[in-house]
Amino acid sequence: MNIPVVDLEQFIKGNREEKVQFSAVLGRAFEEVGFVSVKNHGIPQDLIDDLYDTVRLFFSLPEADKRSYEIAGLAGQRGYTSFGKEHAKGSDAPDLKEFFQFGQTVLPGEEAPEFYPPNVTVSSPSNFNALFLDAYRAFETSGAALLSAISMYLDLGDSYFTEHVHLGNSILRAIHYPPILQEPRSAIRAEQHEDINLITLLVGASADGLEILSKDGNWLPVKAGPGEIVVNVGDMLQRLTNDRLKSTTHRVVNPPREMWNHSRFSIPFFLHPRSNMSLACLPSCITTLRPKQYEDYTAGFYLDERLREIGLKK
Repeated sequence: MNIPVVDLEQFIKGNREEKVQFSAVLGRAFEEVGFVSVKNHGIPQDLIDDLYDTVRLFFSLPEADKRSYEIAGLAGQRGYTSFGKEHAKGSDAPDLKEFFQFGQTVLPGEEAPEFYPPNVTVSSPSNFNALFLDAYRAFETSGAALLSAISMYLDLGDSYFTEHVHLGNSILRAIHYPPILQEPRSAIRAEQHEDINLITLLVGASADGLEILSKDGNWLPVKAGPGEIVVNVGDMLQRLTNDRLKSTTHRVVNPPREMWNHSRFSIPFFLHPRSNMSLACLPSCITTLRPKQYEDYTAGFYLDERLREIGLKK
């Protein structure tokens, strides 16, 4: 599917008129499709390449080494989560994946807005934690710019999300879909789902497989062009905007059977706000034609609920 392509540099470096134009294109795309492809996103290509190289090395470690980074009681929010632990909401078939999650780092001199568990220190590859921190900061910067444009589109000014996402509860996740060695219980690597967070930034998956569900009920393959990242709306933003912006259903399908012996790697950045942010529907998004759809939740309460629904929290 040819999803809309936007140039983030137009917003970051443009004049007021160009910023407004960018936000209009982005907002309409998120209303109508829920996904965009972003070029000139500001995340250096050499950083992306190093990140994927390091992720491949990590997931090639012996199983016992990887499991040493799996920390009980963190609901998968930091460190390693072994194969088959997570499932889509409403499905009891586990996704065919293992993953590692890296969260917010509060540096000396900064005041933590809430408690964040420390990131798990990986000893091999030796550059793992430093590289993930660099990538995390780059994604935060790009994501904040996109949220600023969304804020403008919603007539909230350009800084509505700033205080909510500064030192927010975002997650950088490295996913490995291993070779498929036997007929899987589920027919696909990741069952259809919607993301929990505000927006997701997905950089350069190593193989095809991502599909989105169109408005007419058809599954359409999606892949960003060279140097682009795919960005989609999550459930928190859909909830905040009372369904005005769409959290599009998506999945990761298995490759053709002759390619079952190949791994797939993917690195999404789930941009979350601080846990105390209210997700109460914006008054401007409530109309007689679109009455209020959701209870007043905080982001933290909603995240906790969803982690239980997908099997990561008991």
